Amino acid sequence: MLGFGLGLRSVHYDYVLTHWPTRVDWFELITENYLAPGGKPRDVLRRIREHYPVVLHGLSFNVGTSEPLDMDYLAQLKQLVREVQPEWVSDHLCWTGLNGFTSHDLLPISYTADNLQGVAAKVSQIQDYLQHKIVLENPSVYVGFRSDTMGEAEFINALVRATGCEILLDVNNVFVSGFNLGFDPYAYVDTLNPAAIRQFHLAGHTHNTTHIIDTHDHPVCDEVWALYEYACRRFGPVATLLERDDHIPEFPELLAELEQARRLQELALGPRQSTLPANAGARP
Repeated sequence: MLGFGLGLRSVHYDYVLTHWPTRVDWFELITENYLAPGGKPRDVLRRIREHYPVVLHGLSFNVGTSEPLDMDYLAQLKQLVREVQPEWVSDHLCWTGLNGFTSHDLLPISYTADNLQGVAAKVSQIQDYLQHKIVLENPSVYVGFRSDTMGEAEFINALVRATGCEILLDVNNVFVSGFNLGFDPYAYVDTLNPAAIRQFHLAGHTHNTTHIIDTHDHPVCDEVWALYEYACRRFGPVATLLERDDHIPEFPELLAELEQARRLQELALGPRQSTLPANAGARP
């Protein structure tokens, strides 16, 4: 359990490299931003990796299509993994492109036995190539499919059984999808296999009354905090990551929100279980 981390964004490079905040235990990096072997992002990554654990979080596995994997992308990722030695590599349970076109969005899949077989084959191929167990995130969903023969949580459990992959449980996405599709987010959490949960994500969203969009541009809302505390009670101490991708505040404001996650997990676990303390490792 790594503790409590933040998504590293370029607007905070200077702050992190100047202050080396001790109340951040680790950083998550968007894989695609660091594939180029040179330049400032890779230099910043090397410097940060000397003092913090890191996780790579990508957008390009595209496991939800029947198209072949992008082996050029995977080769670049494998080289990056060799260089930075991340704690784990994650991506999304979705599809992102077709016929050479990239949607720049995380598109939903139908939860059927046929799709499960196809996704499982791709996940296994990725893991064999990278020689790494991968972690997949539940997406935010805005539409359902009439062809579905199982719920998302059941699909995820079956995928874990078939491939040995692990799950990045985005608590905000569960809440967003539950509102949009009309399912109980707490029942979703109850369905998931506790042994498969490697990481939590927390983020804000935009509530449009009739639907919610996963925008990552607001603080975490009270309803998501409550669901997070429930998930902590069910799954125990799990590494937690706070995301912000738009309207990004100053770093100390994000730290304060991250401290709320730390307090809630400690409260949920009670006195007989404990999370890791804030990273007390060496800092420059």
